[in-house]
Amino acid sequence: MNMQEVMNELESLGTERTKKRYLSEGAREPVFGVAAGAMKPMAKAIKKDQALAEELYRTGNYDAMYFAGVIADPSAMTEADFDRWIDAAYFYMIADFVVAVTLSEADIAQTVADKWIASGDELRMSAGWSCYCWLLGSRKDEEFDAEKLDGMLRLVERTIREAPERAKHAMANFVYTTAVSYTPLHERALETAESTAPVETGQGPAKRKVLQTAENIRKAAEKGQLGFKRKHVRC
Repeated sequence: MNMQEVMNELESLGTERTKKRYLSEGAREPVFGVAAGAMKPMAKAIKKDQALAEELYRTGNYDAMYFAGVIADPSAMTEADFDRWIDAAYFYMIADFVVAVTLSEADIAQTVADKWIASGDELRMSAGWSCYCWLLGSRKDEEFDAEKLDGMLRLVERTIREAPERAKHAMANFVYTTAVSYTPLHERALETAESTAPVETGQGPAKRKVLQTAENIRKAAEKGQLGFKRKHVRC
């Protein structure tokens, strides 16, 4: 399939209800409103196609950008490529669920994510922390340095309350994922969640939210979910 054929198919799969939901989360036009699951047959047919992924990502259409992440070949992407993708990620759903997910399947994932976390830029930070969530939730524990992850938990303890809005969400999710998916630091991550509570996001009474990280960790433990690893990161 070429780019126009993919765009035509995506447009046909879009629904007004899903489009409204994406727009409410921060997406902007152009957007068709395609559910991720509806893309699977086309993704299965195309498999990996980095050149096509680049064409789709450049459109600025949210659904095309998402699908670009689905068919991208992370092993063919350089650090500069990922920087270019994060530069074009204009809201968190692209940063965390397209760019970070794609990066998590690359050999340079931790190197790039570390730089983004240290950048001070809201969406780069969010994508960096989110990338570690995808990594921890899918790769074997032996692939990680426990001392490094412990240092990241200490960084969360020091900085989460003053962090940018989306970074707070991603940092809290990192603590949760460490506790649930990286069992060597379960207790340490739970301690971090408890010591940093309460973490509030949103401005104004209607939008203010308290992140229930410690409570969610305990619920996961009660359900026997500790050690959870997903088989696939991308759909």
